[in-house]
Amino acid sequence: MSVSSNTSSLAQHQSQRLAPLLQINDAQARLARLVEEARRRAPLAPAWRVEANRVEGCLVRMWFVKEFREGKCFFQCDSDAVSLKAVGGLLCELYSGHEPEEILTSGKAGVLEPLHILHQLAENRQRTLARIEEKIRGFAQAQVGVQASACPGTR
Repeated sequence: MSVSSNTSSLAQHQSQRLAPLLQINDAQARLARLVEEARRRAPLAPAWRVEANRVEGCLVRMWFVKEFREGKCFFQCDSDAVSLKAVGGLLCELYSGHEPEEILTSGKAGVLEPLHILHQLAENRQRTLARIEEKIRGFAQAQVGVQASACPGTR
């Protein structure tokens, strides 16, 4: 599968996940739906809720966990603040299960912009979510580097 079709797969996944939210006309109701979903989501296991996984600069505790398996990136997050758990969890969903190259070629950050929900959050929480998106892209970039060094003949 080529990178362009992989990117299409990521874009399709994101579009399918965001579509039901975009059908809700009110941005505040969209955020409420995400919060409702987050309340039903199981918390991160205690083993993952450690200082090494804390998101720096956040006033409340937020954890971000990244994994690479079978050539794909997977992300999870959790927070003491349900709004961060909700929106951060959505970010993780939007990128999980895709190859690092897909993530890196999927365009710039800001996949949540069409939802118009970020302005409802405090500025510090908006910055925290931007950090999560940066961490997702940074992890994907690191995995590309690891794969390249594991296969030196492909450079």
